[in-house]
Amino acid sequence: MDEKTRTELEAAAFRRLVQHLRERSDVQNIDLMNLAGFCRNCLSKWYRAAAEEKGLEMSYDEAREIVYGMPYEEWKTKHQNEATDAQKAAFAKSSQGAH
Repeated sequence: MDEKTRTELEAAAFRRLVQHLRERSDVQNIDLMNLAGFCRNCLSKWYRAAAEEKGLEMSYDEAREIVYGMPYEEWKTKHQNEATDAQKAAFAKSSQGAH
């Protein structure tokens, strides 16, 4: 497979992942972190870092809007629930030694 085709396939997979995360607003970021070790915010940070590697200035809020499909504060108001004690405990346990 040539580099251009690989990049196009990776871009298509990324777009599908972002679409899926937008459609599954019922899945909380803390659940993603607990199960997969990344969340929408991580994806936003990676997107911003990739832009900056290409010499493009992008704020974290701009990157989050790309991933969330709306301003982050709007998404939080519409979709984010308070984390349960069990979710917080699982996050604390999974975060130990992560960095």
